[in-house]
Amino acid sequence: MIWEKAKDLGRLIGQSTEYKTLRRTEQALRDDAPTVAKLDAIQQLATKVDQMMAQGQMPDAETTAAYEAAVRELEVSATGQAYAVARANFEKLMTKVNQEISEGMELGATSSIITL
Repeated sequence: MIWEKAKDLGRLIGQSTEYKTLRRTEQALRDDAPTVAKLDAIQQLATKVDQMMAQGQMPDAETTAAYEAAVRELEVSATGQAYAVARANFEKLMTKVNQEISEGMELGATSSIITL
């Protein structure tokens, strides 16, 4: 019963405007060569920062500035902005879904009626 309900919920989420928009904007990111290059640069810089931090070092000013500039460029691009908005809207949907699930769990935990 729980697994069926979970699949139904997943199907409904997959049919939501928020999910479809997120997937569409993700595809647009992958299809946009300049954006892919920006994402690759961000990933390389993030890896470099992570490695430095793992070694107990603070990233140098040049790396930090390059990372911030690359992120800023992505954020101001039309493709990046569309993705950011779609992602935020999907996260809001999932937050609300999780809140509703939590409320249902609380009701179920306090209910004396057993349903299967």
